[in-house]
Amino acid sequence: MPGTKRSVTLRFLAAPMDANAQGRVAGGKILEWIDKAGYACAAGWTGRYCVTAYVGNIHFRRSTTVGAIVEVEARVVYTGRTSVQVVCTVTSSDPASGGKPLTNTQCLLIFVAMGDDGRPTEVPRFEPEDDFERRENARSRRLTEVRKKIEEEMAEQVYSDKTESCRETLRFLASPTDVNWGGKVHGGYVMHWIATTAKVVAERWHHGPVRATYAGGYRFYRPMYIGDMVEVEGRLIATHGSDMHVAVHVRSGDPRSTELLTTTDCAFVYQAQNEKEEPVDVRPWTPRLPEDVALQAYARRVVEIRGLLGRN
Repeated sequence: MPGTKRSVTLRFLAAPMDANAQGRVAGGKILEWIDKAGYACAAGWTGRYCVTAYVGNIHFRRSTTVGAIVEVEARVVYTGRTSVQVVCTVTSSDPASGGKPLTNTQCLLIFVAMGDDGRPTEVPRFEPEDDFERRENARSRRLTEVRKKIEEEMAEQVYSDKTESCRETLRFLASPTDVNWGGKVHGGYVMHWIATTAKVVAERWHHGPVRATYAGGYRFYRPMYIGDMVEVEGRLIATHGSDMHVAVHVRSGDPRSTELLTTTDCAFVYQAQNEKEEPVDVRPWTPRLPEDVALQAYARRVVEIRGLLGRN
């Protein structure tokens, strides 16, 4: 019954095909799992098909190893008129040792419930019942204000070819295996593509191994469909110590058309590492062109705004 199913937990073993070149589970694969668990939770609460509208404040605290038991818990923490906010927590443990599961990642997702007419529809109101729900409910309200400030900053930024930044663009067609239950490209796959592109940019700049430490501001503006041309562009916009800040934009559309529309954007932070997987300072990116200078300043302002959350 809608309004009664407050949480969903997925449990499985991390498989070899989930790993990246370093043998660890790829950050993009974790984002896929998060989106699937979040969707199941949102659909269970609303009793409706839901679309991903936003995913943010994703902190990759520790790596997930192949063969680990992974749990992805999704819990409703807040609702708007047509939206439901879900907190996802990813934990993992070694099945052989039977050790206590450790938290790998936690983030917030926002889903919009869709009616039979394909338009947003009202959702059951959520009231927190325990300490976790009360804490995350209050934090979701604070995050809403922070997100508005970041969106205002994002709206003022320009991304054109007038840049000297390190950047990469991946292009491909959306395939039938990429779609979700609603017939549109799965949001989790889009997040995986974004993470992959950001990683390519970070590794190219560092000339060495990198690890995802943060992802935020995934905004889904419009759906993608089977056969769409997909273009994922990543650009280095700032460096600080071992951190590399990468902005990623996804565009898609009919391959027979010359116009591709923005479907998703996101910011990623990767940490430069040495061969022992220890953090090392990355060579600094010193922009010269006006657009690059403005984007570097924007990245620094966003870091300051995120600090308003009071939790890393």
